[in-house]
Amino acid sequence: MASLLENLIDVLGRETQEYETLVTFAEQKTPAIVKGDIESLKKITEDEQEVVGRIQKMEKQRNKFLADIANVVNKDVETLKLTNLVQMLESIPDQQQKLIAVHERLKKTTQSLSELNDRNQMLIADKLEMVNFNLNMIRNLKSAPQTANYSKDAHENGSVLGIFHGGFDAKQ
Repeated sequence: MASLLENLIDVLGRETQEYETLVTFAEQKTPAIVKGDIESLKKITEDEQEVVGRIQKMEKQRNKFLADIANVVNKDVETLKLTNLVQMLESIPDQQQKLIAVHERLKKTTQSLSELNDRNQMLIADKLEMVNFNLNMIRNLKSAPQTANYSKDAHENGSVLGIFHGGFDAKQ
């Protein structure tokens, strides 16, 4: 079981390093989003995809090691969580401390990543809102408001500023 624990701790440590890389990418995204630098965002996103692929492979390894540990300790793999495993390792304090340390580091890193992603998501939403605002302004500039031109019977005659239909009126 000691080798299984070492393998699990190793995988968790490598997974944490990859999440820390994602944190770095998320930090790099923030100024790119603010500047509207699409090329930088594209490059960062491509790099993120590579890291996510490696994380997915490590998660499969981690799940395999957890399944093996669950078999050794005769527990259900679905209910065996890292916190439960830490409690079970009271008789092996050095392994327990290593697992606690790597678990805390992973948890802290994923929380940081989540906060950065939330911030970036809000920045993107603000940018989209500004783009929509600008598009609406441009659309509204093309159609000017109706003027206060009234006929002698005090009815609006339908004149609109800024729009010239020109040409021949076939209805006459």
